[in-house]
Amino acid sequence: MRFADEHLIPLIDEGLGNSAYLVDLGDGRALAVDASRDLRALRAAADRRGLAVAFAADTHLHADFLSGAVQLGHDDGATVLASAAGHRAFPHTPLADGDEVDLGGLALRALATPGHTDEHLSFLLLDGAGADATELGVFTGGSLIVNSAARPDLLGPERTEELARAQYRSLRRLAALPDHLPVWPTHGAGSFCSAPPGAARTTTVGAQKQSNPLLAAPTEDAFVAELLASLGSYPAYFARLGELNRTGPQVLGGAPRLPLLDAAQLGRLLASGGQVVDVRPAADYAAGHIPGALSIPLRGQFATWLGWLLPDTAPLAFVTGEDQDLDELVWQAHKIGYERLAGRLAGGMRAWREAEGAVAATEFVTPEEAGQRPYLDVRQESEFAAGHVPGATHIELGSLTGLAADAPQGALIACAHGERAMTAASILERAGHTGLAVLRGGFAEYAAARGVRLVEGAAA
Repeated sequence: MRFADEHLIPLIDEGLGNSAYLVDLGDGRALAVDASRDLRALRAAADRRGLAVAFAADTHLHADFLSGAVQLGHDDGATVLASAAGHRAFPHTPLADGDEVDLGGLALRALATPGHTDEHLSFLLLDGAGADATELGVFTGGSLIVNSAARPDLLGPERTEELARAQYRSLRRLAALPDHLPVWPTHGAGSFCSAPPGAARTTTVGAQKQSNPLLAAPTEDAFVAELLASLGSYPAYFARLGELNRTGPQVLGGAPRLPLLDAAQLGRLLASGGQVVDVRPAADYAAGHIPGALSIPLRGQFATWLGWLLPDTAPLAFVTGEDQDLDELVWQAHKIGYERLAGRLAGGMRAWREAEGAVAATEFVTPEEAGQRPYLDVRQESEFAAGHVPGATHIELGSLTGLAADAPQGALIACAHGERAMTAASILERAGHTGLAVLRGGFAEYAAARGVRLVEGAAA
């Protein structure tokens, strides 16, 4: 077939910072690459084009989302393509370096590119097969990404340098492909697998040879040093998903739903060790919430913070607001393996109040209303180093549960906009802190209102 740009359909998950791809094979069939368990966007794109998914290829055992390949195999009869070295425990076509799969005119050639994970494959998309094939582009997963490479530390500190050196060799192998060749990574801006993320999602081999600082590293040792220096923290749930993807996520019989819980049922769940997550906007949580509820506003990054801050073993109940997208809530939870969803509070906080349930509130203040309080910044280390309020205490949100005792009492908690700061306040309130306030807005507004100059560098 004559392959054109419109035959490749990127499907971007802005929240997790990843891209899946749907490839129109030209005969009513499609190839899906690195599809998430949340298949709504992929199915919509396939339906619009009248395509049936015939192949589902995974570049690696993803740490930041559950793969949708098993579901596509079950529902659509798709052939699952994945690395033989991954030892997946479900039906699939195991591939090793150099293996080719005929897609019907087009083909995929597996390239072993370890580094992000041991069993990582990149996939060359070919028109034709064998030595006469024309290279159309390369799906690089978590190997070569825009202006960087995906992190090599997900298998533990004892493997990090070894995998970084493997990543060095993999990037150079990919850089040897033709300069014009499109590069289609999975990880990108916003992904904690990226180190560091860039703004663009796709690129070319030649562009990366010009702009990727890792490819400019003069030696393997310099490459490793630069890659490791760029690594920040990552969500706790990353440690669990590789094995879940190896064994295969549970096939879902339909779209998951949230049952309704009355106030009494919610109270019993709390008393028996369940968790309550309040997904309303930060301002609504501040005005009144169930004591002990964790604030994680429903937005693109909801899954990241759910998986970072709560275990996947406790039943979860949710407090929602009017007109919030419940399908989005349950799919974000399911795509990272959180399936113990007990339900949502029927009638929301109004019903809780009517049942005479206890209600707490959190101050949500402008810079002018903040007064003279200790300032706690809960952004990521890289954000803090790029500019922060002088004298700020810095504790990343993902570390705050274990470091609550280090947070200043009566703090003003801040981030970039207010959502993470409200989550931080809910964690500290659960740990016994009182007199907290959350900054409405972010550090830049605070500095401007106070007439202070932001400073750069890591916390002292």
